[in-house]
Amino acid sequence: MKLNVLKPSVNNMAVRVFMRAANLDFTEDDVYGKTRTADFLAKNPAHLTPMLETTELPKGGLWESCAIMQYLCNKHDISKFYPKNAEQRATIDSAMFYIIGTLYPLVARATYPALGFPQYPGEVGASDADASAKAAAQKAAIAAIAEPLDVFHKFYMDGKPFIGGTTPSIADIRLAATLEFLAAVDYPLPSWAKNYTAAMESSLGKAYSEPAADVRGYIAYVKSQKK
Repeated sequence: MKLNVLKPSVNNMAVRVFMRAANLDFTEDDVYGKTRTADFLAKNPAHLTPMLETTELPKGGLWESCAIMQYLCNKHDISKFYPKNAEQRATIDSAMFYIIGTLYPLVARATYPALGFPQYPGEVGASDADASAKAAAQKAAIAAIAEPLDVFHKFYMDGKPFIGGTTPSIADIRLAATLEFLAAVDYPLPSWAKNYTAAMESSLGKAYSEPAADVRGYIAYVKSQKK
């Protein structure tokens, strides 16, 4: 298997952490500057990363971080991160959809301007609005993050250390990676979230810290350029 990645991305970080934590045999290719090439587009017309390549897939490739982790758990019977119990899986799936559908769009609107990442078409940040309007949109996104974070704490964790219970799940890997980007805007994480991310790194060790170092290093670099 080959994993195509952009190392500063938390979407990519999630799968990079998972594949290491699951001890899967794979190679990793940094495709920075290559995702719009004819070769890449022939395999992935969505030009998205992370992208997993394996001949066993119907189209030879698969993108979307959560889908990749679900597939690999199903393929390799990795119940440690994705329990077989239908109800447990439903909770993990719900948490991942909530990250992708609700939390991450807010995180993207809050952090992409600071990180120098392009905004999504149709959003204020990608429009010809003036700087004050874009700043107001970013500020609103930052303020809105508190609500979904509270949902993860009170509903999905509900007194447990992780969404997966006593040990991390693929939803936890996706959430912890997402939270890494908030450092770009010096977001004041609540104490539970700080403890949670520390517990994730402690639990997964180098499998977490090595991919996280690429994200953190990029954020530190971007901040240094603004001083």
